[in-house]
Amino acid sequence: MTARPLETPMTASALPPERIPVIVGVGEIVDRPKDIGDGLEPLALLEQAIRRAENDAGAKLIHDTGSLDVVNFLSWRYRDPEQLLAQRLGVTPAHCYYGPVGGESPIRYLHEAALRIARGECEVAVVCGAEAQSTATKAERAGVTLPWTPFAHDVEEPKRGAAFQKPLAVKLGVFRPVSVYPFYEVASAAKWGQTPRQALAESGELWSRFSAVAAYNPNAWLTRHFAPDEITTPSTDNRPIAWPYTKLMVANPMVNMGAALILTSLAKARAAGVAESRMIYPLGGASAEDPRDYLTRDQFAESHPQNAVLRAAMNLVGGKGTAFDVIELYSCFPCVPKMARRTLCLGADVEPTVTGGLTFFGAPLNTYMTHAACAMVRRLRGGGARRGLLYGQGGFVTKHHALVISREPPPSLSQEVSVQAEADRHRAAAPAFVSEASGNGRVESFTALFDRNGDVEHGVVMLRTEQNTRTLARVPAQDTATLARLMDQDRTPVGALGTITMTADGVPEWRGN
Repeated sequence: MTARPLETPMTASALPPERIPVIVGVGEIVDRPKDIGDGLEPLALLEQAIRRAENDAGAKLIHDTGSLDVVNFLSWRYRDPEQLLAQRLGVTPAHCYYGPVGGESPIRYLHEAALRIARGECEVAVVCGAEAQSTATKAERAGVTLPWTPFAHDVEEPKRGAAFQKPLAVKLGVFRPVSVYPFYEVASAAKWGQTPRQALAESGELWSRFSAVAAYNPNAWLTRHFAPDEITTPSTDNRPIAWPYTKLMVANPMVNMGAALILTSLAKARAAGVAESRMIYPLGGASAEDPRDYLTRDQFAESHPQNAVLRAAMNLVGGKGTAFDVIELYSCFPCVPKMARRTLCLGADVEPTVTGGLTFFGAPLNTYMTHAACAMVRRLRGGGARRGLLYGQGGFVTKHHALVISREPPPSLSQEVSVQAEADRHRAAAPAFVSEASGNGRVESFTALFDRNGDVEHGVVMLRTEQNTRTLARVPAQDTATLARLMDQDRTPVGALGTITMTADGVPEWRGN
């Protein structure tokens, strides 16, 4: 079933208890099987997470589920997984939805479920997600046939990465998250006046804070506090992936995890006997997007949709980021929370997570923020924090959604969620992209791709040409002088000038002047 648009108008008057949405149950499961064949498939993880969420609520609610949102799977492919899950639960929800790929989707679904309850369309809503990438990958490598629901080979694989990017980006290898986010990393650091060394130090400190939280989260995949230098220094166990990122600075999808949240109305929760201390209220949120083809964006030093979404969330709590007692900033790569904390006007000592981050807690692909929402609910129930910010992001800094949740009920819950117009208002015209270029080119941003031995495969520069068009160009591994200049820790590569030439394979190459 197609999700209902978020912009449905609704009166701003105070909501009656029947229309006040409340999160009453959270459940998580982490699967570490001793034998590959004993690993649980994603559907089984989902069912267990939902039943744990019901136990957490302390009330029988699943049988009244009228809304079921399932975060997109990537580790296993099913035909109509939302219907298969509903059958396992013994429910027939009017809204039964399996969404597209996107790391922001759990927060979107949580927000949409709250709005659905506020509109009186259902009494009980479930949002859930799970992945079993660790087991699936090990089974494939070992040639083990898993006793799971048969893989649906006839179901089309979701469009990702390369499907939305220009052929030159695909040819140069900059069509995956790990090779695109560095463009934001490098450009934003230059805008903030940081040298690459200073930017790397900030990333290490921030990621160390994520790992410290994961170390005490019983659901985390890695439960060790890493020092900043351990995270940023390349080593045998921490190889460079894409400059300036090492393995311990990128998301870790090789996990088996499931999470679920149950929402209901305040009236239903009270009638079911849910304790008031278990109830956490959505206050509102916002969403916005950028073009999926990242090369059609105006710049890479900031994200206009991210800014608009976070500022809208701040406006719900008086306009200040410091009004949030706890926050969860999406953490697939360091540039995302680094940009977010600046928009929120929070210092470098910010505590960016209640969960542990996609490197250390683990990155169950699209559904990390389902776990983050569970962790946030538990933190707010603890009594020391009153309001929390959940910020999710998907694609290549593409899709953004924020949700504010609180121990206190909202006086109203606006259905006006999109802040796309505000994001677009700040967007300048993007330069035209060309696949062939020559003459001088000035670096807009840069990354280098590494092989599994830690050697540079090639560098990729994003350039502005003399005609102010944009292009991508390769820096061959043999051009050690140019690569050394681009990876100089004490001087940003942004703004460096060089010469573009076309090569026999039809790819622009760039050499520093």
